[in-house]
Amino acid sequence: MTQDIEMKEQHPAPSNSLSSTSPSTLQHLKDIAALIETGAYTREVRRIVRAIRWTIQLRKKLKASVLSAFLNFVLVPGSDVHSRLSSYVPKEDEHDMEVDTATSAVQAPAKHSLPELEIYCYLLVLIFLIDQKRYSEAKACSSASIARLRNLNRRTVDVLASRLYFYYSLSYELTGDLAEIRGNLLALHRTATLRHDELGQFCRYLFYLGKIRTIQLEYTDAKESLLQAARKAPASALGFRVQCNKWVVIVRLLLGEIPERTVFMQKGMEKALRPYFELTNAVRIGDLELFKAVAEKFATTFSSDRTNNLIVRLRHNVIRTGLRNISISYSRISLADVAKKLRLDSANPVADAESIVSKAIRDGAIDATLDHANGWMVSKETGDIYSTNEPQIAFNSRIAFCLNMHNEAVRALRFPPNSHKEKESAEKRRERQQQEQELAKHIAEEDDDEF
Repeated sequence: MTQDIEMKEQHPAPSNSLSSTSPSTLQHLKDIAALIETGAYTREVRRIVRAIRWTIQLRKKLKASVLSAFLNFVLVPGSDVHSRLSSYVPKEDEHDMEVDTATSAVQAPAKHSLPELEIYCYLLVLIFLIDQKRYSEAKACSSASIARLRNLNRRTVDVLASRLYFYYSLSYELTGDLAEIRGNLLALHRTATLRHDELGQFCRYLFYLGKIRTIQLEYTDAKESLLQAARKAPASALGFRVQCNKWVVIVRLLLGEIPERTVFMQKGMEKALRPYFELTNAVRIGDLELFKAVAEKFATTFSSDRTNNLIVRLRHNVIRTGLRNISISYSRISLADVAKKLRLDSANPVADAESIVSKAIRDGAIDATLDHANGWMVSKETGDIYSTNEPQIAFNSRIAFCLNMHNEAVRALRFPPNSHKEKESAEKRRERQQQEQELAKHIAEEDDDEF
C-alpha cells in the first residue's frame, strides 16, 4: 500500500481543469482516491478538500459503468459496503463502457479499508443518484451513509461528512419528507458541535438559528449566526445565500449599522437585493416618508420573504437616524420643527417628538438637552474627540485583533514531520567527510593536469 502511495506521488497531480483530452474519468477518480488516502495517512485535511473540489468538476462525467468500475477498484467485492452501493448503480451497458485499458493492464486494483474512501464512495453514489433524479434510492443511500458516519470520529472525515449531511437533507427535501429527519439533523448538529466539527455544523441550522434570535431581539448573536451561514454555504447555493444576505441586512439595520454597498452588488444578487438596498438608503437618510414609500412599494417582496414584522421595527431606527442628523445640523430647534422634519403624522406630533427626543437622549443616541419650558432641543457642542480616551480604545481593539489573527495564523501553520528522517551516525559522517575530501582532491588533480 505504501508503494502505491509513493508511485502516485511521483507523478504530477491532476490539473484543476479536467478537459476531454485528459485521462479518463475512471483514472481521475483513482487519482482522487490516492489523494484521499494520502490525506488520511498524513492527516492533512487540505488534500481531502482538494479531492472534493475535483469531484465536483467530474460530476457531469459520472456514468454507471465508471462508477461501478471505481467501486470494484476501491472496495472489496462481496463486502457489505460494496454490495450495498453496487445495488444502487445500474448494470453496465456495453455501449457506455469507459475502460482505461492502459491503466487496467498495468495497475491491478488495490483494495482499501480506509473509512475516508468508504465515505467517499457513499458520497459519489449519492451524487450520482440525485443527478439521475432517483430520489427514493438517494434517500436510502443517504440514510445508510449517515448510519456509517455515526461510528466515525476522524478529522479527515469531517469534510466528506459535511457534504453527506448536505445531500442527506437535500434527498429528503426533494421528496417532501424533510420533516421526517428533523430530529436526526438536530442530533447530528449536536454531535458535530461536541466534536468541534465546524464543517459539519449545518448552514441551514445556523440560518434558522439566526432567524429565531432575530425574532427574540438578540440581534448581535443573530448577525453572527447569519454571517456564518452565508460563509459556509456553497457557491452554487445562490438562493440560500440571497436569503442569508437579506436577513443580515435587516439585522444590521436593526443594530444601527449601515451595510456596505458591495453587499448589494454581489454577483447574481443585485436584482434580489434591490428592495433591501432602497430600504437601507431610506434608513441611512432618516427619511420617514421615503421609508414608508419603499415599504409599500415592495410590500409583496417583504411579505414573501417574511420580513414584514422586522421592517416595522425599523421605523424607530429611521426616526432616530433623522433625529441624529437634526441634532448635528442645529444647535437649537423647537420640538414643533423636529416633528415637522421627522414628518410625524400622529394626532399630537409635538408630544411624540418630545418623547422621541427624551428617549434618544437617555439612550445616548444624541448629545443634547431638552428644554421643556420653551419646547426646545438644545444640542451640545461637539468637542475634540482626541482629547478623550476613544482613540486609545479604538487603537487598542485594533491591536488586539491583529495579535489574535497572528496567533491563530501561527497555530494553523503546518510543519513537515521529521519522524521519517534518520539521524546521521558518527560512522556515516566520517564516510561522508572522507568522500568529500577525495572528491576535492580529485578536482584539484584535474586542475593541475590542465595547467
